[in-house]
Amino acid sequence: MQKLPVTKGQVIELMITGHAHDGAGVGKVEGFTVFVPLAVQGETVRARITQVKKTYAKAVLEEIVSAHPDRTRPLCPIYEQCGGCQLQHLSYEAQLKQKRQQVMDHFMRIGGMTDVVIHPVLGMDEPWRYRNKAQVPFGWINGRAVAGFYASGSHEIVDMESCLIQHSANDQAVAKVKELARKLKIPIYDEVKHRGVLRHVMVRTGYHTGEMMVVLVTNGEHLPHKKELVRELVDSLPQLKSVMQNINTKRTNVVLGEKSRVLWGENVIHDKIGDVVFAISPHSFFQVNPVQTKVLYDQVVRYAQLSGEETVIDAYCGIGTIALYLAKKARRVYGVEIVPQAIQDAKENAGLNHMNHVHFEVGRAEEVMPRWLREGIRPDVIVVDPPRKGCGPATLDAAVGMDPERLVYVSCNSATLARDAKYLKERGYQVTEVQPVDMFPHTGHVECVACFVKKEEN
Repeated sequence: MQKLPVTKGQVIELMITGHAHDGAGVGKVEGFTVFVPLAVQGETVRARITQVKKTYAKAVLEEIVSAHPDRTRPLCPIYEQCGGCQLQHLSYEAQLKQKRQQVMDHFMRIGGMTDVVIHPVLGMDEPWRYRNKAQVPFGWINGRAVAGFYASGSHEIVDMESCLIQHSANDQAVAKVKELARKLKIPIYDEVKHRGVLRHVMVRTGYHTGEMMVVLVTNGEHLPHKKELVRELVDSLPQLKSVMQNINTKRTNVVLGEKSRVLWGENVIHDKIGDVVFAISPHSFFQVNPVQTKVLYDQVVRYAQLSGEETVIDAYCGIGTIALYLAKKARRVYGVEIVPQAIQDAKENAGLNHMNHVHFEVGRAEEVMPRWLREGIRPDVIVVDPPRKGCGPATLDAAVGMDPERLVYVSCNSATLARDAKYLKERGYQVTEVQPVDMFPHTGHVECVACFVKKEEN
């Protein structure tokens, strides 16, 4: 068995030569990869090895031997403990450069492409307090009920009073629920013993409307002191429009269970992207950064090159956000999504905006699109916005089979985007340019919009 160059507990000195997808610094020891969170490319650091695998090791930063000029002091007092952000130790300008480099590296290494135009990342003028949704777990620390985000790579809760990337109204609501849970002695869920009641609180705040929803996620139907809890929330949060209970009795990392019920107010809140109105329920997928969502969707419109006469297909339409945003500039829009409740929401959102030229359907894109083609639907543009795993070959084959002039790919994972770009290139669609958008400042994530055009046959 080959002897590895590092051992657990060893303190090493190494040069950081790159970054991982989660923002961690990457260095090499005798060609062996070591990941060091909080380290920056170009720095020399001392790090203690905490985990050793066959092909890599993980370490914690012990000392910065030579600091990068873009290193900065994080504003959040619990930044190094909390796993919510990964890049607060970098200036915002440096974060944007790093994210662009990540996209470029993926296209070169995974896609085998060096000729793709990858634009500078579109960042925010004010990259704080941008999140319109908080999902905060409850737990115990030394016999005291706490609520906060998990420490990186663990389920250990870091108690939190304020989060600088959350809308301030979300902070206020989370703090109030935590206060009331302690005051009313509501049993807090213990995930090891699978006992207790209050698991999570989720808060959604409409950026443009100011409407707020509080969702109490419970381990069972019974919620002690329910009436008093709701009354105090309503009295304390003037923007509150909805208090929901979601029941999740499974041993799972998934936050929400399938069943929700209204404790007070409405079952949805509303918000807008541009001038399109959306109803948002506890389960709705709705982008968490409303300012940058408009930037992202405007880029989709630009790459789609809509004149008002086109037929568009949205192959992962969710509750219809992109489809309805494009519908303002298209003759006809079709959306397909595998989740039935999402399609129901999409249809209701179409009605809410009086859009009669949009058709939504439940199903797998790779099955529905070929049927649409047989029915005579000929899209000029297909938009895909898949989950992090990207599009499956069957979905890409179905899209190519419809022979659109353009394909616009929205991606939250540039590695799978680059992989799919290579696949599409082999099937006659060339990626011409990619516009990264910083949807999640101070984290390692970057969103991209890629424009594909059908290659002319020789």
